[in-house]
Amino acid sequence: MSRSRDTEALIAALAQDMAPVRRFAVERRLILGLTLGAAVTLGLVCAGLGIRPDLWAAMHGSAFWIKWIYTGSLAVLALFATRRLARPDSASVGWLWLFALPVVALAVIGLVQMAQAPRALWLALWLGNSWRMCSGLVFALSLPIFAGLLWSFRGLAPTRLRLAGATAGLSAGAWAATLYCLHCPEVSAIFVLTWYTGGIALAVWLGAWIGPKLMRW
Repeated sequence: MSRSRDTEALIAALAQDMAPVRRFAVERRLILGLTLGAAVTLGLVCAGLGIRPDLWAAMHGSAFWIKWIYTGSLAVLALFATRRLARPDSASVGWLWLFALPVVALAVIGLVQMAQAPRALWLALWLGNSWRMCSGLVFALSLPIFAGLLWSFRGLAPTRLRLAGATAGLSAGAWAATLYCLHCPEVSAIFVLTWYTGGIALAVWLGAWIGPKLMRW
């Protein structure tokens, strides 16, 4: 009984020394890390890869927006997940099924596109002109954003480190893919589903692997 009272006294003493957390402190820190990383990624896209010359015309077609909505929805969902896992009270993960919605929706669109195209064009729809480099570029562009999110986590208190790292990687990969759309001229849904998602998956793997090592507090 005395040990229990001693523990409660220690917790109370530590709590007295803690400064109150400012409202939206977690959100501000995550957005700052994301913004700094995304600014570097955007600079790499603009200066290193170049904006596609027909971007304005492409934005008047549905294919561009299908691609951007897919990557953007994953990015927003991942950012909310990252925010949740940045707190020590992130016990429930039942919401993870939401990530399947954009993937399933794009898969349906891709299957419809292939069904409407001649069989001879299926391989071209899947591979496009840049399948060899697409996943690697998305992954490489995610690294500055991932670094910014890691910096954010250093001032936060995640407890599920591997899952937090994976969602940070997912957020970085999805935001990088969204910015990569400014350069990439590929329009096939099955191409985006395969090769964009492949690059995002590499970022998820990196986050799950490195998260427990760098997010400890």
